[in-house]
Amino acid sequence: MKAIVSVREAVKNYTLGNVVVPALRGVTLDVVEGDFLAIAGPSGSGKTTLLNLIGCVDTPTSGSVEVAGKDTRRLSERELTDLRLHTIGFIFQSFNLVSVLTVSQNIELPLLLQRKLTGPERAQRVSALLERVGLREYGTHRPSELSGGQRQRVAIARALVTRPQLVLADEPTANLDSVTGAHILDLMRELNRTEKTTFIFSTHDQSVMAHANAVVRLADGKLVDRVTPAQAAAENGLPA
Repeated sequence: MKAIVSVREAVKNYTLGNVVVPALRGVTLDVVEGDFLAIAGPSGSGKTTLLNLIGCVDTPTSGSVEVAGKDTRRLSERELTDLRLHTIGFIFQSFNLVSVLTVSQNIELPLLLQRKLTGPERAQRVSALLERVGLREYGTHRPSELSGGQRQRVAIARALVTRPQLVLADEPTANLDSVTGAHILDLMRELNRTEKTTFIFSTHDQSVMAHANAVVRLADGKLVDRVTPAQAAAENGLPA
């Protein structure tokens, strides 16, 4: 299958005063279209940095990151913005919803930025996604009126409204209880199956890894290995 993400010897260093802090140390990774991949590792292992590079939020210090066949190092800021807007959807652990907008308006926002659809077309797509994530009756609510799980569902709908090829989720269940978190992962998995959208999500939670097709493990900014969820569970003494 075709790779939608290709990372080659990616290094990312951050400078804090006179100190250089290495966040990634030569990571190489391919992600094929339609994958449902977990990036696992403890805090500080480089998970969020790797997602930021794949999501064109940042660029590597050295090495390369290709997304949908485009080398992010060679793109202008405008081209990186276009790639984020038209190819990638983001789901943040803190939801990042706009508090003054309704649920429907939050979901519609990326479509307004794209400027490709008419008002009725946008409304139809938002309505369909509200139905899909089980929030049909909450379109006029504000984020503050929703539970954590409901807000995460809004975030998922917003990430999917542009029909991106790739969705990145940074610790998508971190602020949710275990039951709600499992429902969110089930929803993402269903959308992966039905829409063929590629999902890459970061986690340090073994129960979240169990939903993935494969688990890529990071430690100290390096890629340790790529295993099945069953292998990862067995090594931690948990049932597969």
